[in-house]
Amino acid sequence: MGLFSSARHRPAVSSWARWMPFELLVALRFLREGRMQSALILAGVTGGVAVIIFLTQLINQLQVTIIDRTLGSQAHIVITAPEEQTARALRSEPGEALAALVQPRAQRLRSVDQWERVAELAAATPGVLAVSPVVSGPVFVARGNSNKSVVIMGVQPDHYRRVVDMDGYMTRGRFDVSGVSTLMGVELAKDLGVTVGDKVRVTSAVGRSETLTITGLFDMGNRDLNRRWMFVTLKLGQTLLDLSGGVSNIDLTVKDLFGANGVADGLRARTGLSVDSWMQTNSGLLNALSNQSVSNNLIRSFVVIIVALGISSVLVVSVVQKQREIGILRAMGMGRRRIMAVFLLQGGLVGLVGSVLGALLAYTLLLVFSRVFKGLDGMPMFPAELDPMLVLMASVVACGVGVVAAAVPARSAARMDPVQAIRT
Repeated sequence: MGLFSSARHRPAVSSWARWMPFELLVALRFLREGRMQSALILAGVTGGVAVIIFLTQLINQLQVTIIDRTLGSQAHIVITAPEEQTARALRSEPGEALAALVQPRAQRLRSVDQWERVAELAAATPGVLAVSPVVSGPVFVARGNSNKSVVIMGVQPDHYRRVVDMDGYMTRGRFDVSGVSTLMGVELAKDLGVTVGDKVRVTSAVGRSETLTITGLFDMGNRDLNRRWMFVTLKLGQTLLDLSGGVSNIDLTVKDLFGANGVADGLRARTGLSVDSWMQTNSGLLNALSNQSVSNNLIRSFVVIIVALGISSVLVVSVVQKQREIGILRAMGMGRRRIMAVFLLQGGLVGLVGSVLGALLAYTLLLVFSRVFKGLDGMPMFPAELDPMLVLMASVVACGVGVVAAAVPARSAARMDPVQAIRT
């Protein structure tokens, strides 16, 4: 019978429908009459929105997890003394020859010049959240017949825990050192056969030695660091490494991870020191994250195109099927703009409902994947969370795509000649 069947067979108009704009009422009626087509197009939009939200959220959360696990044990920016360069002492005159080979100078542990002023300058730099002076160098640690080469880390605990969240890595004791106490990794403790309360002997390359008491163990999720790092007070580290009053590096953490290069460049220009950001020391990780983002953008673009083509093709078929109804509406005095509005509203409604259902489907997929895929420690690789801004963005895109995709069939419907349409 269609939209314009006789009053005897036409269902009564509900009270809420009487307050609707006529174009919206017609759009809803067209969608209801083509139930199968509406269901298919809605399924396509729902799937498209779900894929966009799910993949974007999944990749974003995985990137956050990877960055957190990779950078959780290191500073975002490290300031060190510049390397010593060997310069040619003699200049060659015309007609004279000099040896071309210049032996590189061996690097030695040196303090950052005027490190207190450099630390104050770094702390006052916009974007820097925390600054921690550190003195680190190689030592030998011995317990009975066991002897290991490790890196001693002299730190100020209150400052260093603001750069690296060591409290979260502690398995025994707390991240605090004083006097001749030390903290070591669980792998090193296993190699030496020691635990909290035991004593070890450390000897540096310059011949200084000290007996230390183990007051805590940490697990940084990195076996190499667990086997190599030992923490002591900054003063004791300076004494053992013969760097009285100095520090080997200044560790910084910044607010914007991906703006670390800019902060490092600014500090390098202002201090003349060697300043390296995590983006330079972890270039492979940065490339991998960039490739993930590019792949995600490509997938989202293709999904949007496919959804737009699906909406447009279904509405084109709907225009052909509804020629008689459109002709009657035109004959009754409904203008072309209002006819266009009917089909544009259909596209927008499909996009709106599809975005809501797609967000629910994406959240369900995140819940399933977070419970199925877990790390080696048995914990979920990522939390099942939805970013409200991401859902809003996907909804706006879906509605926009629906309206744009409906533009072609809407113009086709508006151009119909009412007499020809009724005769068809």
